[in-house]
Amino acid sequence: MSLSHEQARDYLQAAVDGRLSAEAAEELQEHLERCVECRQYAAQLAELEDRLSRSLQMRWTDPPRDKQQVHQTVVKVQARIEKRKWARRVFDAAQAAAWVGLAVALVVVVGWIFAVVTPQLATPAEEPVVTRVIPSPTPLPTLTPLVVVEPIPTPELAPEQERTLTICKGDEPDTLYLYGGSMLAQSQILDAVYDGPIDNRSFSYQPVILNKLPSLADGDAIVKTVTVGLGERVVSDAGEPVTLEEGVQVRPSGCYSADCAVVFDGAPLEMEQMVVTFTLKPGLRWSDGEPLTAYDSVYSFELNRDPDTPADKQAVNRTARYEALDDYTIVWTGLPGHRDAEYFTHFWSPLPAHAWGELTPLELVEAKESAREPMGWGAYVIEEWVAGDHIRLRKNENYWRADEGLPKFDTLIFRFVGQNSSANIAALLAGECDVLDQTASLDEQSGLLLELQAVGKVNASFVTGTVWEHADFGIMPVESYDRPDFFGDVRVRQAIAYCVDRQEIVDQVLYGQSVAPDTYLPPEHPLYNPEAQHYPFDPAAGMRLLEQAGWVDHDENPDTPRVAQGVENVLDGAPLAFNYWTTNASQRQAVGRIIQDALAECGVKINLEYWDPGEFFADGPDGPLAGRHFDMAQFAWLTGVEPPCELYTSSQIPAEENEWSGQNYPGFSHPAFDAACNAARQSLPGTPEYEQYHHEAQRIFAEQLPVIPLYLRLKLAATRPDLSGFVMDPTAQSEFWNIEEFGIQEP
Repeated sequence: MSLSHEQARDYLQAAVDGRLSAEAAEELQEHLERCVECRQYAAQLAELEDRLSRSLQMRWTDPPRDKQQVHQTVVKVQARIEKRKWARRVFDAAQAAAWVGLAVALVVVVGWIFAVVTPQLATPAEEPVVTRVIPSPTPLPTLTPLVVVEPIPTPELAPEQERTLTICKGDEPDTLYLYGGSMLAQSQILDAVYDGPIDNRSFSYQPVILNKLPSLADGDAIVKTVTVGLGERVVSDAGEPVTLEEGVQVRPSGCYSADCAVVFDGAPLEMEQMVVTFTLKPGLRWSDGEPLTAYDSVYSFELNRDPDTPADKQAVNRTARYEALDDYTIVWTGLPGHRDAEYFTHFWSPLPAHAWGELTPLELVEAKESAREPMGWGAYVIEEWVAGDHIRLRKNENYWRADEGLPKFDTLIFRFVGQNSSANIAALLAGECDVLDQTASLDEQSGLLLELQAVGKVNASFVTGTVWEHADFGIMPVESYDRPDFFGDVRVRQAIAYCVDRQEIVDQVLYGQSVAPDTYLPPEHPLYNPEAQHYPFDPAAGMRLLEQAGWVDHDENPDTPRVAQGVENVLDGAPLAFNYWTTNASQRQAVGRIIQDALAECGVKINLEYWDPGEFFADGPDGPLAGRHFDMAQFAWLTGVEPPCELYTSSQIPAEENEWSGQNYPGFSHPAFDAACNAARQSLPGTPEYEQYHHEAQRIFAEQLPVIPLYLRLKLAATRPDLSGFVMDPTAQSEFWNIEEFGIQEP
């Protein structure tokens, strides 16, 4: 196989980390013989490794025993640090000398005044000797002329130095227009410009510039019954916004599943409609001092709805009305038939109508006022964006929390440093960066960051996020994919789960910083079912299940796979050997090797193959996942506040009938799971049914096991050790959700 430049660099990184196989090393050697560019990169990598080893061993009292723990990271770190220390010492010495000189001069002058001038002012001259008694006036004492001492000016104190926070980012956003992009790099910067309006932390939502989140219990969210007729906009039984006409299937009032849906026949029909009221906090202002009102939120909604605005229309298309009742009150009304468990989030982030109102929605996509320097109400105001280098922001004097002493920094700089993790960590250690964010590609340096944290040089923040990695079984492949039915029997799927040491994956690949969940929800999710079936590493249990399912160890040779004996839809003697596919990401390759070794111990042979992501995730019918022609495949899905059980419902199986649009790649179909998931999705938070059905869906999922949840992917950032207020959160998209509270700890 011919390596690409990117693959060669991945191999070189793996070699530095000590995890490159012999076979891969041979491939790398062949590539380096042909490729001058990669040989130069290898030389640079070796130099970085050597410099890091020397610099860090000078800083550590107990150097690492294994040099491989010292990853390629710092370029001249020690020199940079010493240079900064030397400059600081010179400045301090000069400053101290100036003050000492001034103090000495002052002491000399004052001493002279007390020694010379004061005694002469206080002591009279000697009286003349009387030789005869003749009245005579007493002579006046002769005074020494006064010396006028010029007042010594009080030295002016230097103004307090501006407090600056420098955040180094791996990615630069394409735009800062709220409706112009969705990059993580964009949301991180906008967290400094817009505070809220609603935060998403710890698998729940929190109001920021709203008085509260509406709820059915409090009465500021209601479900009312309305009568609909021909031609009105409603949400159909399939959950899509449609114009009501004869033949459309809808859910009448009181119906929350497809079982009770009816076909509209033209007669007036009663349906349910949600109405939600939001109230802004008083005293909010834009950074230019103008009041922020409910009408700014309505303006934002209208922009979102406009066809020229390149934003997702799912929420606006399911909205009947969005209106401001006064400066503080906004009411959202959904289309009849639309039941949304996250109804309390249907508040549109305000945009400055007074500043942008003269621009059309199309112009706003690229205008400087919206795309480069958008106005906000948050802690900071954008001053400049130098493309490819940095974005500079200053403290917002009109910030609504300014009376709390926030934000704590005067200047905020986002530097775009690229994704060279070695150089980025070097910059952090040298004081050129205060924060390395999630986009700085620190994953491969997890071990090094833990070492640096242990000696107090950095703070490394490892948080399990909302992305969960899993290994999917091809339970029901397309008919054209001809292979034995390995996974139709749930016992085989369970056996493989027992044979995979998921904790070893967490410990070896993720440095023990993650967890292996049992469902599609992380354990800290409030709707997680703790009673869901658990699959600890238990090869003996796995092999027993394989025997029960008809996969036998016919020759008692651990080097050969088990074979079928009486397995339904499988020829006797067929080996338990199949493909295991994933992308060519280095982390996934490492996981694949661990799984391969573990399954071999249970008599299961897997053939690892690594795909280019573009081909791996290609649309059906050609893509292996969406086209459902794979054996086992490893990739990731996103979870969140609302559990994603719909991923594994029968309606989500990609097929020609739905134009290969579903995401149930295993082809898992289970009526009881479908019923539980659909009922959960139609329930509303705060009702007993909401938790009950979500728990039931997870119970069935863990028992039937269409996929093996492997681990939660990590969100990783690093900061200077004395930075306070930095809190990584599982569900907050950006780690800067509370950037106004970042500060420096007092020594």
